[in-house]
Amino acid sequence: MSETRTGAEHIASLRDGRTVYIDGKLVDDVTTHPAFRNAVKAAAALYDYQADPANVERMTFRPEWTDRRVNRAWQRPRNHAEMVARRKALQEWAKLSFGFLGRSPDHLASAVTGQIMGIEVFEAYDPKRAKAYMDYYRFASANDLFLTYVIINPQANRSKNWGEQDEDLVAGIVDEDSTGITIRGAKMLGTSSIMANEVFVANLQPLKPGEENLAFSCALPMNAKGLRVLSRKSYEAAAASIFDNPLSSRFDENDALIYFDDVKVPWDRVFVHRNVDMCRAQFHDTPGHIFQNYQAQIRLSVKMRFLVGLARRLAETIGTITIPSVGEQLGHLAAQANMIDAMLAGMEANGEQRGDWFLPKRSQVYAAQVLSQELYPRVVEKLRELAGGSLIMLPSSVEDFADADLARIIDKTQRSDAMSPRERTKFLKALWDAVGTEFGSRHTQYEMFYAGAQFVTRGHSLRTYEWDEATALVDELLAGYALEDDVTPGA
Repeated sequence: MSETRTGAEHIASLRDGRTVYIDGKLVDDVTTHPAFRNAVKAAAALYDYQADPANVERMTFRPEWTDRRVNRAWQRPRNHAEMVARRKALQEWAKLSFGFLGRSPDHLASAVTGQIMGIEVFEAYDPKRAKAYMDYYRFASANDLFLTYVIINPQANRSKNWGEQDEDLVAGIVDEDSTGITIRGAKMLGTSSIMANEVFVANLQPLKPGEENLAFSCALPMNAKGLRVLSRKSYEAAAASIFDNPLSSRFDENDALIYFDDVKVPWDRVFVHRNVDMCRAQFHDTPGHIFQNYQAQIRLSVKMRFLVGLARRLAETIGTITIPSVGEQLGHLAAQANMIDAMLAGMEANGEQRGDWFLPKRSQVYAAQVLSQELYPRVVEKLRELAGGSLIMLPSSVEDFADADLARIIDKTQRSDAMSPRERTKFLKALWDAVGTEFGSRHTQYEMFYAGAQFVTRGHSLRTYEWDEATALVDELLAGYALEDDVTPGA
């Protein structure tokens, strides 16, 4: 056994008999199926990267409960230096997918680790459930598992409360005994579930008294009996080639609805049981929600740098780099990418101690979330604006180059002073994949809503901002003078 988990180990772990459906058919092996195999390889490449002797010290650490080194996403930083080292490791992982794997293994590892950093919240709720969760954290981290989560309910009829939806729509507890609980119903979005080892099931959306049967959290292996994964359309399967779709052909992490068809969950995998408020507390009274969104900003910092790099290369390719207005727009994009980096540095530099652990500043994590949620679609729009018609009249696929006469015409029409016609075509295909294809459009939607609607993220910002400090400045000004002392300036 190697010092750390490897890509080969991860691929082998996915051949576990899980129940995955796509295009009306049951998938025999997700590691070889045309809809998923390249994304699985991309996930495996993350583990191979950290296992490389040249990277292992930067990318991993050794917890006290295992002899193997594991990714730093599982690390609970005790100070600013450890937090920065952890962040740099996560950025290195994100670079392998150019930021397009939004649910890479470090996301859920961060979410679970953040909740464990607030284990006292679970202990106050139920010592048995707290022990179960701590044991699970040690198991998942020691094995460096790829986790996903489903913490959102199917939209269905949004005018009704979750407990008022049609029977068996929202996953809930339908039975329990001395060995565990049985759950039935659906959860979403199941991003990366096809290439994950286990799924964390919880409720991020608020529940009300009377909805206790929906109020649980647990973890299950992806091959649990009765757990069914219904994949959305595969952008990987629809990709013509790596040349035509260099991102979607390799980094389509997929999304899926997960249906629990009377799935039995043993008590040692149940972390919240029929407690409405604890479903909220496990995210918001612990650092869990902060840590999972901190990871999202870390990944976004890489993705933004990639998009800005696309913009610069685009201007060079189509010959607009010397136009002053284009330079102005590139400068604005550079400032926006730097803003994401600066917000990351700020939330770390202003970090807060919670017991033994060092956390990014909560209000600044939410501020970054609000701003980046608005920023991403604007950057995509700016790229499309800078590209103009260059993204439209591209060869239909790489197969066009196989015909000598077509290749001759392409070489005449795809002209650029910065690169050859084929390099120009290759670059513009990559740009279109990032911003214009169905894969690119999905990413715009993802970045706008993965953390919730804007009123949700703005609510987090409202709730956590230091309003007392802000209004104290106003009060200080007003306390510095009185009406009877008023003198007109200059009189």
